[in-house]
Amino acid sequence: MVDKLPASFERGTDGPKVIVVGVDGSDSSWRAASYAAGLARRQRALLAVVYVQPVLAAGAALGASVAQTTEQVAEELIQEIRRAAERLRGVFEVRWEFHTFRGDPYNGLVQAADELKADAVVVGASEQAGHRFVGSVAIRLVKAGRWPVTVVP
Repeated sequence: MVDKLPASFERGTDGPKVIVVGVDGSDSSWRAASYAAGLARRQRALLAVVYVQPVLAAGAALGASVAQTTEQVAEELIQEIRRAAERLRGVFEVRWEFHTFRGDPYNGLVQAADELKADAVVVGASEQAGHRFVGSVAIRLVKAGRWPVTVVP
């Protein structure tokens, strides 16, 4: 005889409700966004597109307007996402939101996934050669073990 366990909340048991994807304008991040959009569409999940604005103290020290530059990048990303969504209107319907966070990419994506109650995180594979020694954002997210993480090449 099997004892009935009390019902408890478990994220992801009925498929993901929120899928977070990190974008930074790189080719691999756009591929990740496309993949995540397909997942969100098939699962009827919310796609949370996240751009983490870097905090560059060195740039500020050199007199560069870092905040203005990262705001401009964020605006360009959302415009590109809107154009892509408009091109696909009527073909694929995906519920999506755009969020910006400040900080380094890993901590920004962790904060986003936590605040948005993500069921899954999708990121592009790092295109930087040094990450094989130091560790990429994707590897750090996988090691955190808090959400299923998909790394798109």
